[in-house]
Amino acid sequence: MASPTHARSLWTWAPSGSVAGKGAGLDPEWVWDEEVDQLVAAVIQRGDVPKANETLRTWKRNDQPLPAGLPADLRDFMERARQLPSWADRGKLELAAAFNKSRGLYLNLLNGVGGGMLSTAIPREARAVYYSKGGADMEDRVAKTSMLGFAVGDLNAYRPDGDVIVQAVKTRLVHAAVRHLLPRSPGWEQTSGGQRIPISQQDMLVTWHSLPTYAMRKMLGWKVPITSAESVAYLHVWQVTAHLLGIRDEYIPATWDAANSQSDQVLDPVLAPTREGVELTDILLRQLAEQTSPGGIDRPLVNALARYLVGDQVADWDGIPREPFWERAIETAWPKLVAFREKLIPLPMVPPLAWTIDEAARKYILFYLTKGQGTHIEIPETNRPG
Repeated sequence: MASPTHARSLWTWAPSGSVAGKGAGLDPEWVWDEEVDQLVAAVIQRGDVPKANETLRTWKRNDQPLPAGLPADLRDFMERARQLPSWADRGKLELAAAFNKSRGLYLNLLNGVGGGMLSTAIPREARAVYYSKGGADMEDRVAKTSMLGFAVGDLNAYRPDGDVIVQAVKTRLVHAAVRHLLPRSPGWEQTSGGQRIPISQQDMLVTWHSLPTYAMRKMLGWKVPITSAESVAYLHVWQVTAHLLGIRDEYIPATWDAANSQSDQVLDPVLAPTREGVELTDILLRQLAEQTSPGGIDRPLVNALARYLVGDQVADWDGIPREPFWERAIETAWPKLVAFREKLIPLPMVPPLAWTIDEAARKYILFYLTKGQGTHIEIPETNRPG
């Protein structure tokens, strides 16, 4: 079993492979999001968080003006932060939406279950989640994370009536708050792995690769037919989202080759077991089992599915039990299911029907996680109590 404190790889990824095409080449381990970090720290210290959160609950659509009543400095920053980068391509964003429409089953499974299991095997991410405020209520925490993921995959994601810009900018504010608050947690020094401030640009890149890069690799491994244009478009929607989340353009990969190269350097070497990750994994899988079957009677099937998605090594680090019967069943059935589904995709009514089913599943998941009350991505004021 690998050590929970894996050594980082030396940063050698060249900024020439980024969407910016150039950059200072600074190690992202020592780069954060300075402007928003200083701003949110000031908002917290002034006691403006409750008012800001209440006001931001009314901001729901990409084309909606920022609500009145926000602190002036916060409003000014958000007005800039909500703008798409100059290199955003509307045509690619629309094609990505169409791709999500027909491949939503795979993407929801990979970004939700697969990405979730990878995240708990990323020591810094697992500990940042566990010890921050969201770790005290994982159902609500997962619901908020799902809101951003679902927004990226929505048909209207970057259209005026979509909400991915809203959710991404709010998430950027949350990250800044965690960077301010978490180092003040009594247990931070013992669990930070020597990191002074959490959620560096490198940490964000690690998380980013656990979503689109991982998902694309898995779909190609499953022999899902993807055109070159669809592949480029799917990458593009995540490139734009990375920009909105505050990742510098000089770190955002311009191509899948550049993304795979960066992922090999920043994600793969840091995967390792932690006590916090094992505990979070159990909570996530229990929630998934209860979503699919009240009472969690299908937990063995959920365990096997998680193992199939991330592989035995990560599953062992996450403390996921072995389920020999279900593991063999999934390994046998899943490739056949993918092949059968792909034969149906070209039929006229299949993409709309598939999207309807996937959308119903997404709404059910959010309804379940929030117990029908809904939730909002909000700036925290405190760490996890206790």
